Amino acid sequence: MRLNRTSRAAAAAVGVLLLATACGSSDTANSSPGTSGFTPPELTAQKTLGKTEGEVNLIAWAGYAEDGSNDPKVDWVTDFEKQTGCQVNTKTAGTSDEMVSLMKTGQYDAVSASGDASLRLIASGDAAPVNTDLVPNYKDVTFDLKNQQWNSVEGVSYGIPHGRGANLLMYNTKEVSPAPTSWSAVFNKSSKYKGKVTAYDSPIYIADAALYLKATAPSLGIKDPYALDQTQFDAAVSLLKEQNVNVGEYWSDYLKEISAFKSGNSVIGTTWQVILNAAQAEKAPVKAVLPDEGSTGWSDTWMISAKAKHPNCAYKWTNWIISPKVNAQVAEYFGEAPSNEKACDYTADKNFCTTYHATDALYWQDVHFWTTPIEECVDERTDVKCVPYAKWAQAWTEIKG
Repeated sequence: MRLNRTSRAAAAAVGVLLLATACGSSDTANSSPGTSGFTPPELTAQKTLGKTEGEVNLIAWAGYAEDGSNDPKVDWVTDFEKQTGCQVNTKTAGTSDEMVSLMKTGQYDAVSASGDASLRLIASGDAAPVNTDLVPNYKDVTFDLKNQQWNSVEGVSYGIPHGRGANLLMYNTKEVSPAPTSWSAVFNKSSKYKGKVTAYDSPIYIADAALYLKATAPSLGIKDPYALDQTQFDAAVSLLKEQNVNVGEYWSDYLKEISAFKSGNSVIGTTWQVILNAAQAEKAPVKAVLPDEGSTGWSDTWMISAKAKHPNCAYKWTNWIISPKVNAQVAEYFGEAPSNEKACDYTADKNFCTTYHATDALYWQDVHFWTTPIEECVDERTDVKCVPYAKWAQAWTEIKG
């Protein structure tokens, strides 16, 4: 494979991407956008922009707010500071749970929240509704990222979409035959790849099992992998406990998955497009596929704190980070599809948006973006309670033994 800029960026950026659990969920094809099934605290969006405050405090995934300190050639913060007068102070977070905790302190103005954190921030009142009219570049954000159930409530927007990616099935082309087309390759308890299966290390991975059961166990009635009643949840947990005997490693470290596939310790499991690119650039014999059942995925949203001390700079930042040129830079460096449709005109690799399916609406219909599980079922059922995230986290510990 030709080593394109994306792969070079991946190789150069591994130090800052080690714990980037990026970024994801809902069934955008089959759910009602903006319906999350709960009533958040009564907060109002800012009506107008005032004078910028001179600084902005961000919580971000590694690689989202680069100022040249990691790589002198990678810097979209300095120009923002020059143009707005807002000094950027960034706290890099390694997990969604860390982001939620940091936002509760009131010390930060904005956060690049993934879907497994965003509803928690909305429900707790830590994230404020946003006035998208104050973000001019919002008009160019792809339609299927706006007002979705992980970033809005009843049509009220709580954030500015940043980028997205799918969780793919990666496999060693020399060891895995025939080429897999289904997640059964990792969920079959009698897998011939015992000890060499890898899976994403996060409670949100329970949704991957639920998505598989949605297709293979229709009697469970799963509509949305993030809206699981107790019976559905127990079935997903049971499947993952069965899978555990075949898993050689649960990964959250970007480098470790690449290393495991290069060494042959892992031959099949979940991955991201950027990891696939980097592994192929390092001559690992791997390919990846979006399986027949679809996949889970991540969509990150810049959310503004309800306690923001620098809200005007925060709004300026959200508009900057999704501006076409900057959104293209971030997407290529991090390895994700940009949210701004015009960003594809500015990528250094002219095939980048094709590789990442940036504007392929049909592709994303099969990707179920991470959404925080809550008791009020996001699939709109009202006759049962769904299992909330805290119990997902508890179950994940039990699954891994």
